[in-house]
Amino acid sequence: MKIGNSHDGITSPPKAERSAARPPEVAVKGANESVQPSVKAVSPPPSAKVAISSAAQAAASSAATEVSFDSAKVGRISQAISEGKFTVNANAIADKLVANAQELLKARANKH
Repeated sequence: MKIGNSHDGITSPPKAERSAARPPEVAVKGANESVQPSVKAVSPPPSAKVAISSAAQAAASSAATEVSFDSAKVGRISQAISEGKFTVNANAIADKLVANAQELLKARANKH
């Protein structure tokens, strides 16, 4: 799950660093003269350092070994959808959403 608005792990530097890293302005020459600015690529300094705890590493490795879905069930559902036989129980979905929301609110209330 990604957090934030960054794409492909690329983050933009703070505004002050962006303006400092901006290439120099190039003077406009006459219509017959060519303009070839000399601009060097500037990489922003790293903005954060990340360390993964041993508990997180253990959780990630155990999650990688567990089967997260039943491929046979996915096949059955896929076939039912393609045959037009799959029905959605909206009441069951609504009940689960409400139960999950209540669970999250209780956990949040206990946290504070």
